[in-house]
Amino acid sequence: MSNLDEMLRNALSLDVHDRATLAERLLASLEELTEEESDRLWAEEAQRRLEEYRAGRAKAVPAEEVHEKAEKLFR
Repeated sequence: MSNLDEMLRNALSLDVHDRATLAERLLASLEELTEEESDRLWAEEAQRRLEEYRAGRAKAVPAEEVHEKAEKLFR
């Protein structure tokens, strides 16, 4: 297991408030990226997700379902 996997497992075990704080700080750290760095990272993430999907380790979620969940979260 990689260090990233271990950190993710630990982060997901935190309570919701601590996870939100961690996410906020991580996202803030990304604001310092150049546009090129940001584009490269998003492309790598898209590729990783595609590989997970093709390998059957991730499932597709219909856009309507995603929108419904998002609307519920922001009401």
